[in-house]
Amino acid sequence: MAVRFFKKGIRALGIAECFRKRESRKSVLAGVVMRADLLLDGFSFSVATVGGLDATEAVLRLYRRLGRKDVNIIMLNGCVISWYNVVDLNEVHEETGKPLICVTYEPSPGLEKYFREYFPADWEERLAIYERNGPRTPIRLRTGHEVYIRAIGMDEDEAKKVLDKFTLHGSIPEPLRLARLLARAVLSSLGELSEASLSPGPARPRP
Repeated sequence: MAVRFFKKGIRALGIAECFRKRESRKSVLAGVVMRADLLLDGFSFSVATVGGLDATEAVLRLYRRLGRKDVNIIMLNGCVISWYNVVDLNEVHEETGKPLICVTYEPSPGLEKYFREYFPADWEERLAIYERNGPRTPIRLRTGHEVYIRAIGMDEDEAKKVLDKFTLHGSIPEPLRLARLLARAVLSSLGELSEASLSPGPARPRP
């Protein structure tokens, strides 16, 4: 699928997450659909297990819940989320049919050490998914900030053009920035939201 960079209406789905280390059993994933003219055009949610192996399905569930065929590209705020829960980027690309850009912001010596230390029972599975995702490539955005990307279904030059379209300042593209804020807001409100009931309340007398 060709991404038409000149279109103002190109839509990106940015996905980011939030959880509280040592407190959360689940992390909240938020997805924000945004046009290249920065019009917010939809959102969706899902959850993943902290320390689990269900991050890929959580991303796919969020995408399917949108029910949108007009999303042109998916952006992920990292492929290792929810405390070493690894997203299989190639599976997300294959299942959705959308090109994908995974963005991170710091250099890393690798994660095998942490997979082995924290997950002795399944570290090899986590590492295999992580290695299938391929190496990261540093690119410099038009804002002057450097980020590290994995591009699936598109080349790195195309990915840079897309990120430049959606990055106003700093290093975080707007769909990912807003998705992260939304995930954080939902997580902080979960206690109160869980008290809300969708079942019918007591019948009110008619006036």
